[in-house]
Amino acid sequence: MQKQFQEEITAAVSAVKAQQPISHFYFVACGGSLAFMQPAEFIFTKELTTPATILPAREFVTREPKALDEHSVVVSCSHSGTTPETVEATKYAAKHGALTIAFTNAEQSPLAEAAAQVIHYNWGKGTDASDLNTGVLYGWLFETLNALQPADKYVRGRQAIETFEPVVAKARVQYTPIMQQWAKELKREKLIYAIGSGVNTGEVYSFSACWLQEMQWINSGFIHSGEFFHGPFEVTDFDVPFVICKGIGKSRVMDERAATFAKRFSKKVYEVDGADFDMSGVDEDLQEYYSQIISGIAFGALAEALAYERGHSLDVRRYMWHLDY
Repeated sequence: MQKQFQEEITAAVSAVKAQQPISHFYFVACGGSLAFMQPAEFIFTKELTTPATILPAREFVTREPKALDEHSVVVSCSHSGTTPETVEATKYAAKHGALTIAFTNAEQSPLAEAAAQVIHYNWGKGTDASDLNTGVLYGWLFETLNALQPADKYVRGRQAIETFEPVVAKARVQYTPIMQQWAKELKREKLIYAIGSGVNTGEVYSFSACWLQEMQWINSGFIHSGEFFHGPFEVTDFDVPFVICKGIGKSRVMDERAATFAKRFSKKVYEVDGADFDMSGVDEDLQEYYSQIISGIAFGALAEALAYERGHSLDVRRYMWHLDY
């Protein structure tokens, strides 16, 4: 990990320690940035007794959480650092005395000015996994966990990101041809549902809302595996496509149940299965947490393949960045 990013993580962790006792962690952002932070909320909820809540930035402000105070830590993210709702949420948190930590790719931005602590990350092809947004996020969250309740697991969790690039590289090789074939089969679909749960929830939501709806203008919906049988499964039919992400943790039972039912009635079920990931080099007790990074590689490869097959660039927008809204 780059020295700058590590120094920023160290400063943010020190600020968290100084804020103790911590009463609540809030994760706030919009769209893909909100999805990006979902694993942190998931991991904190599993590892800490301190409550952790993830909310869309505007809802965080309009909900006005009663627990928000000087013992709260509010973590926000905006890739550009300019998302108005996220900047507003960060200012709102600071006004209530909370420690504010912001993740962003931008060196100078309104979000960076609003937050007490700023952690940057790199972006783009060729970037080492440890310097990407998720790599830097994992660096911060495992160092924070270790600062609050020291444990060997968190030390190993932090170290794992430094050697994760070969795992990511293998995943790209593994999934690129698979997703190219899936894209050939899915390129004319007008609707694609995405199903998942657990640590993969953010990646599956992002695939549906960002990759498909935003970047490909394909109608889609994210369905939580645990909610599939409480309404959504009624849309299942032979010609309805589902992309299902099956995790490797305890939530897997929900994913498998949804996949089993979908395959009974639909001929278009596509499974991203964490059991197929090559996680060699990652300790077994950390593999569930790190598996969602590989899920993201698979979904990203599918999105790129769909863009190619459909002749629709991932950079094209109709409304976003073009209109006032």
